[in-house]
Order: sequence, then C-alpha cells, then structure tokens
Amino acid sequence: MATKKNLVANRAALTHKVRYAIGHPHRIAPYVKRAARDRWLAFKHPDHVGYYRAVMASDTRRNPEAAVGSQTHDRWLALGKMQFDYLREHGLTPQSRMLDIGCGNLRAGWHFIDHLEPGHYYGIDISPDILIAAKQTLTTQGLQEKVPHLTITQDLTLDFLPDAYFDVVHAHSVFSHSPIEIIDECLAHVGRVLAPGGFFDFTFDRTTGTEHQVLREDFYYRTETLIALAATYGLKARFMDDWETRRHGQSKIRVTAS
Repeated sequence: MATKKNLVANRAALTHKVRYAIGHPHRIAPYVKRAARDRWLAFKHPDHVGYYRAVMASDTRRNPEAAVGSQTHDRWLALGKMQFDYLREHGLTPQSRMLDIGCGNLRAGWHFIDHLEPGHYYGIDISPDILIAAKQTLTTQGLQEKVPHLTITQDLTLDFLPDAYFDVVHAHSVFSHSPIEIIDECLAHVGRVLAPGGFFDFTFDRTTGTEHQVLREDFYYRTETLIALAATYGLKARFMDDWETRRHGQSKIRVTAS
C-alpha cells in the first residue's frame, strides 16, 4: 500500500490534532492509550535512548513486526524487500561489507544477510528485545551459516567498529524516531567507518514546514537541516529522488565522504 506524504502538517499543533481526531474518531482511544504509556515511560527514562528502548520492549512484547512499523506480515515482507531491492540496484554486492543501524527484527536484514557473503553483515540496535526477535528471524530463514553480527548498542558513536571498513551503512526508520542530537552523533562518527567510495543511506520523516515531534517517537525534519548537519562533519549529502518513486512514507538522504 502506497503512503502519501503530508509535507506541511505540524502534527504537534493542537489544531492539527483536533482536525485529525474529528476525521478519525476511531483512533482517539488508541492515541490516548499510547500517549499515557509514553508519558509514563518518559518519566521513568528521561534520556531518549532509555526511553525508546522501553518503547521497543513494550511494542515487541505485543508484536515484533508491528514494533518495527509493519502492521501486517505482508507489509513486513514488502517493506523489507523494498529496502533490499533499492540497495541492490544501487550497487550492493555479495562482497560489500554492510552496517545496518537499527536493524530491528531483520525485516530487511534477512534479505541483506542472504545476499552478502558470510560475516559481511553487521546489525546494531538499542533494543535487546528486538534483537532476540532478529535471531528468531535468522533461524526461521535458515541463515545461520551466514554468521551475521547482531550487536546491541547504547549510542551511535560506532566506537567499537574499525576505520574505513563498511561499503554500505544503512539506517531505515531510525532518524524518524531520533532527536537531532542523536542524528548529530551518528553523522559525527559515520564517516570514520565508511570505506573509500562507501555511502550511508538513511530515511527520515520529511517536512517542508515547522520541524516537530510527536510523543517523542516521531520526529519531522527539513531536508536542508540534515544536509547542512552532515556538511559540518565534512560529509556530502544529497536527497535521493529515486527513492520517492517507491512511495514510502519516509524520504531518503545519501551521505558520502566529501
């Protein structure tokens, strides 16, 4: 199912919330329930990583596939294949070494693992719960012999990874859930781990209006904000127009060393 982008809405504004509630009354109760849960989790975990780790634990207990943004198994399969097909078209080869930031339960990761040579896939995530689900996906798909690396992380300094190692770094639906400080941290360090000629693709929730967030879960940024932020670390970033043809709800930027 294609997702139409609304690039001008400020979802944090009261007027938008009222209009949305009037048009979608069946979503009011679930929103209130989620808002109450998120407020409690934010109280218990004031730092964003701790907070979002708790969100993922809660969501994963209900449904690991929904926790990574897929409401049905068919959608989980389709979104994973969409990511894989795009990177394969952009030069992902079996010999590529890939870092998958926010690998989740391997929605796309199992495709990458299957495509890559053994040991060439590194998946990291802040959530131990979703990584347990990732191991189940790996087992279900029979990919044990590909010996992927699945590692929990607390931050995006990438300090445990080698210099100039990864041909492809990928972060799907990570920055859409991240405050600007976490994006800044990643961009400050990702250039170190990129191999010569490598690239870093990330998706984000795009707005052409006011940058905003909803429930500390969904963050909306202007393209120019993220491109300028990458430039402060000597990185060249460009908006990927061909990703827009996939009609995914998020947009994509590619970062390379200048």
